[in-house]
Amino acid sequence: MKARLALLITLLLPIAALSQDFLDRSELTASVGFMQYMGDLNNQSLFGRPNPAASLGLRVRLNNRMAAALAVAAGHIEGGNPDAIELRNLNFRSPVGEATLRLEFNFVPYGHGATEWHWTPFVFAGVGAFHFNPQTNYTDKHGHEQWVDLQPLGTEGQNLRAYPDRVRYSLNQVCIPFGVGVKFHVARWFSLSAEYGFRATTTDYLDDVSTTYVGSSALSSGQPDGALAARLADRSAEAFAGYVNAPGTKRGDDSLDDWYQLFTITASFNLDALFGWMRPKRCPVR
Repeated sequence: MKARLALLITLLLPIAALSQDFLDRSELTASVGFMQYMGDLNNQSLFGRPNPAASLGLRVRLNNRMAAALAVAAGHIEGGNPDAIELRNLNFRSPVGEATLRLEFNFVPYGHGATEWHWTPFVFAGVGAFHFNPQTNYTDKHGHEQWVDLQPLGTEGQNLRAYPDRVRYSLNQVCIPFGVGVKFHVARWFSLSAEYGFRATTTDYLDDVSTTYVGSSALSSGQPDGALAARLADRSAEAFAGYVNAPGTKRGDDSLDDWYQLFTITASFNLDALFGWMRPKRCPVR
């Protein structure tokens, strides 16, 4: 117990050493909300299936109109079954973990301890990075349902020599966060906000769907997990007996990258109120 207490004090000492001005301008943020997917398996709809998401972060007020915010968030997205194009019969889910840095602009002067304005609309934009891993569920020959990682299977020919232009996509990508929200000043040490934000991404494979079918025979013979790749690349026969998509048939729309979005409620706690008591007290100058 003593060792843990010593470790905690060691971790908090840098905070104690911070200036009062920085602490007063900074906030610890905690958010809960929903994450949604926009892509080929919901026909690029703004409103996919919402799933729980949460984040933690630090916001620093630069002035009463601007703030910088660093945050990490986690959630998951899903789509398909029923597919936007029913004949494909595809489905996926993917965990998403992101880290973002952004600037916020308040439409009116606003900050902890504000007396004139107790709420403000705001907009934000920035840059971030995220990790994802699309999976799909299927029932094996023994009747057991399981989730399978799709990226290693190369369902659109990424592992085949016949398709050298289809490179295996990375599970780590860049995103551009932007959106709108509203902040509410509750007390000097506490505020609430609600925001709706988009994440423009640099990949069309959040759902493992982008281009065209390559054919079951090519997938089956071209890689170690070919039989499984072939089964999960074209699942139309599971819903429409005997139906098979010919190689070159459109499987996705590669003209648009996939996006995801977050709607969150955020509680913000002023760092001076939380940690200001740890600063050494100075005797008044006489």
